[in-house]
Amino acid sequence: MSQREGSLEDPQADDSVSLLPHLEAKIRQTHSLARLLTKYAEQLLQEYVQHQGDPFGLPGFSPPRLPVAGLSAPAPGHAGLPLPERLRLDAAALAALPPLLDVVRRHQAELNPRVPRLLRRLEDAARQARALGAAVETVLAALGSTARGPWPEPSATNAAAAATAATTTTTTSAAGVFPAKMLGLRVCGLYSEWVSRTEGDLSQLVPEGPA
Repeated sequence: MSQREGSLEDPQADDSVSLLPHLEAKIRQTHSLARLLTKYAEQLLQEYVQHQGDPFGLPGFSPPRLPVAGLSAPAPGHAGLPLPERLRLDAAALAALPPLLDVVRRHQAELNPRVPRLLRRLEDAARQARALGAAVETVLAALGSTARGPWPEPSATNAAAAATAATTTTTTSAAGVFPAKMLGLRVCGLYSEWVSRTEGDLSQLVPEGPA
């Protein structure tokens, strides 16, 4: 049998091989985006603290890690989960972040209307979290997995977060200035944690990443 005849017997083999470079390129692109957003998230958190006044930013200030409806920090055992499960959790968290970041932006528009760069950073962060989450979902789909797990569906998570926004953010005077600032600090911190966690999880798929 000739080499040509052999390839005709298994036409799917060539298709599978041809898809690998595309998948690898998508993984690299998504990992690069996560790495870039990790830096941006750190900058956002620093700038947020800078504009909140005392006691935020003081050396001895240690704010409690308050719960945020619709989102929690990565679990201590996150790194021990199978990689597809970690990426599903990453994608769900990234889907929950945009409405929460929008809440923080609206608070800051009242509290710090003369700091447009912070408001732009918060707006950009919401858009970037949404983009990274969609990219992670695309990678999961290409790997034969789905962005579903013990977390609610992204739409349900967003609805829960939007409900939280409606009940807690009519005005900062109604919610209280300090609680509003604390919520923003917590949300910015969660954004940084989840983007960093996503970057670490995606690095497992990059050829030169850790095994």
